[in-house]
Amino acid sequence: MIDFNTKLGDYDFLKVASDLAEKRNEGLYLVGGFIRDLILGRDRDEMDFLVVGSGPDFAKQLAEELRVSDVAIFKNFGTAHFHYRNLSLEFVGARKESYSRNSRNPKVTPGTLDDDLNRRDFTINTLAVSLNRKDYGSLVDKFNGYKDISDKIIRTPLNPDDTFNDDPLRILRAFRFASQLGFEIEISTFNAASKLAERLSIISQERITDEFFKILSSPKPSIGLILLYESGIMKIIFPEIEAMGGVEQRKEYHHKDVFYHTCMVVDNIAKVSDNLWLRFASLVHDIAKPPTKRFVEGTGWTFHGHEELGARMMKSIFERMKLPLHRLSYIEKLVRLHLRPIALVDEQVSDSAIRRLIVAADEDLDDLITLCRADITSKNPNKVNKYLENYELVMQKVRDVKEKDKLRAFQSPVRGDEIMKLCNIPPSKLVGEIKSAIEDAILDGKIGNNYEDAYNYLLQLKDKILAQN
Repeated sequence: MIDFNTKLGDYDFLKVASDLAEKRNEGLYLVGGFIRDLILGRDRDEMDFLVVGSGPDFAKQLAEELRVSDVAIFKNFGTAHFHYRNLSLEFVGARKESYSRNSRNPKVTPGTLDDDLNRRDFTINTLAVSLNRKDYGSLVDKFNGYKDISDKIIRTPLNPDDTFNDDPLRILRAFRFASQLGFEIEISTFNAASKLAERLSIISQERITDEFFKILSSPKPSIGLILLYESGIMKIIFPEIEAMGGVEQRKEYHHKDVFYHTCMVVDNIAKVSDNLWLRFASLVHDIAKPPTKRFVEGTGWTFHGHEELGARMMKSIFERMKLPLHRLSYIEKLVRLHLRPIALVDEQVSDSAIRRLIVAADEDLDDLITLCRADITSKNPNKVNKYLENYELVMQKVRDVKEKDKLRAFQSPVRGDEIMKLCNIPPSKLVGEIKSAIEDAILDGKIGNNYEDAYNYLLQLKDKILAQN
């Protein structure tokens, strides 16, 4: 077990808080996520303080002693908050909670330390470290949370049926913590979550979406996604993703099951990018495979048009999940285009086809190619390497076409007014023809892309062109 007294030595202002608690004759504890992450060795910039007394009053007085003027008081919740030394400090009074069937908002009354620990969601969040002078740095571990952290287990401190029934959002929090921390969910806790999944109907869509996106943001999102799917909860919160489960596809460079293939794609993206919306695009890129699935003799299962239908499905999904609509076009674009790059591998593909991809993807081309590479989930390393090489061929073609287009975008170093003066001609179509001749000579490598070469070439050219006109 770690020495909390030593660990807390990095935060000298805690002694000030301890002295204040002594003066006010109130109990003071560090609780929850800060203690959990201290044990796990994870960085954390938030501290949660439990005051056996008035959290807001304690916070205001501590802020005065630390010379902090900006303190936020939330009277309805009995909490207070301020920032100090790049830390976010949250204060709450110990409380007891009771719930009604139709709301996750509890009736709150003042309580003891035990009451407060009893109301917490998981054992890993029930740990408290005393900041009281008599036992400063000692651990309060009523529910063996330290062992569960060591064993990497998520479980509820009390009966999981009661815990999830009282506040169904805790179901999603369980899967989110499992995904963020790489923990397993204890079997009775998992079963209760699955059994009470319908209770999520009382939770606002915004809260559900927030927890879902925290799962997507985790180091290995598939942990949470698979738990949601196998518990039956995905069917309630994101039925289009659940529908991909059990849908068989050809195995050339994908996992056979569309849902599990998608989980692997999301994990592949998570390994290379923290871009949350690129992760979401990877989650939904094959979302229309179930409704477009057809069996073709000699070919197997096909999903013609799933990329276009998937893109069209995005608007209603965004509206239902309360997602920011300014992200919609990005997701639609990646879903619509995710098959396009691999179709451009052929050596005979025209520059115009590459150019259309560049224009269609625009500034999101790199993200599109990242998605395409992540979409390769075959367990055969030779096939993986083959497809990765193909995408590199496409990107080389993209670079080549961009370079050509960049050259074509330049103007002749010799301007039109100078051509008119030297050739003694008025503004006319002929001036443009002379400029084009100079530009073609540069593109063909006959002369350098500089003023001196262009001017000398004009001198050689002008008499011949003028004679023809």
